Amino acid sequence: MKIGQAYRCSRLADGLAETQNKAMRSAARLGALAMAISCLCVSGAAQVQYQDRDRSGVPKTSASAPPVGDRVDINHASLDELLRVPGLGRGWAMRIVRFRPYRTKQDLMDKGVVNSEVYDRIKDFVIAHHNKQ
Repeated sequence: MKIGQAYRCSRLADGLAETQNKAMRSAARLGALAMAISCLCVSGAAQVQYQDRDRSGVPKTSASAPPVGDRVDINHASLDELLRVPGLGRGWAMRIVRFRPYRTKQDLMDKGVVNSEVYDRIKDFVIAHHNKQ
């Protein structure tokens, strides 16, 4: 009888080990799936960040945008010069002056100086120079 009991115990142990292995495999698969989904989400977010840029990395401007030399420099322009920008009111111009300096004109949005509606109206008419020109 002892041999039969030992055999049954070994079968139970094998069944338990197999159940534990299945659980571990399932957990590993679930972890791999979660990792793959998170990688896809991160890469998708990185692509969205640059969707409005052309291949050279320069933000797109409209065909009616003035030449670069005629744009208003948001780092050095006076309040009166900023008020000449179409679509820019006194309150927004004062905020631009208050929160200087800017690395790029995109900083106006990134720092919360202007909202997206105002930025879309003025982006073709402004530029951010680092040195006084």
